Amino acid sequence: MTEPLYGPEFGSYPAEDVTWLLKDLSHVRLEAPTEEREEAIQAGRAHYAESLPVEYQPGPQYQRLFHEALDATAARLAYAVGLITEMILAERGREAVLVSLARAGTPVGVLVRRWARMAYGLDLPHYAVSIVRGRGIDRVALRYLARHHDPASIMFVDGWTGKGAISRELSAALDAHARDTGDRFSDELAVLADPGRCARVFGTRDDFLIPSACLNSTVSGLVSRTVLNDELIGPEDFHGAKFYAELASSDVSGLFLDTVCARFGEVAERVARDLPSPHDPERAPDWSGWAAVRRIGEEHGVDDLNLIKPGVGETTRVLLRRVPWKVLVRADAEPDLAHIRLLAGERGVPVIEVAPDAFPYACAGLIHPRFRKGGAQ
Repeated sequence: MTEPLYGPEFGSYPAEDVTWLLKDLSHVRLEAPTEEREEAIQAGRAHYAESLPVEYQPGPQYQRLFHEALDATAARLAYAVGLITEMILAERGREAVLVSLARAGTPVGVLVRRWARMAYGLDLPHYAVSIVRGRGIDRVALRYLARHHDPASIMFVDGWTGKGAISRELSAALDAHARDTGDRFSDELAVLADPGRCARVFGTRDDFLIPSACLNSTVSGLVSRTVLNDELIGPEDFHGAKFYAELASSDVSGLFLDTVCARFGEVAERVARDLPSPHDPERAPDWSGWAAVRRIGEEHGVDDLNLIKPGVGETTRVLLRRVPWKVLVRADAEPDLAHIRLLAGERGVPVIEVAPDAFPYACAGLIHPRFRKGGAQ
């Protein structure tokens, strides 16, 4: 079985912060121009996980927006981290094992681990694994986890929910794995923000800017999005990823973590006061985000709901990695959308304001539904 990876040989996080259950593909050229990737994906010739987008290199104005957003939201993020950590410990106990969904979940997993250490002196194991829409979670990684830990102790961790596609993917993949192996993992997913209302363990259901969503590898330990390519990933390999060591001068992964962790002390009392009961009916998912996305699709003539990416984090990804068609923004959500407007302006994407009650998200990004290289059709 493939061996795990650790920093600093892979990624910029210290080895104790995360164990990467990934195959190192740093030596392989996987990046392709955005338009070329989009055309191949929409034409059905390639899956989005078979290649990588070219890493976006932000200019001075965008970098300034990241730092401003981090300063403005650090306490809010710390509070959300505290809530989900306490809920994880209440449900999994002090033997909890964190398994983050790479890569958006990985900074969150590190923060949860650091809260547990700050509050209780715990040294929770933390792994990062790959999950791919339409392909499921890394089954080799699940076998590794089952070999080293009780599956009942594991909590999956992600950054946020959009319409709930990854939550559904996780549930289906874990069901299939249980049928095949007998190892039953809970499909519970802990997230900082759950605007899609499809998670039970969350810090908030508000759709607000999580600054780690603004950037790519440079806020995620210099690790790429995960790759699942049959030419590179064998049946006994973990899914793959690249370590962009050459971007070290732009790395703000540690800064992001340290800035949020510095606010733990000031929010700890409020976290203890606000911690919900495990049986609180307000925690139950109602999947209203999925219904909202269906309405967006009907209103804008988009049949493939995979092309609709709701929420601040998902809209940012559309603007950084895909061929965006338009961005919908709620008129009352401006404080969290400065970077969205900047990226949309850079790419010439129309920004359309919608009524505050139009959907539960601050914004939504729509990928062009009929894209062909050289222009949309």
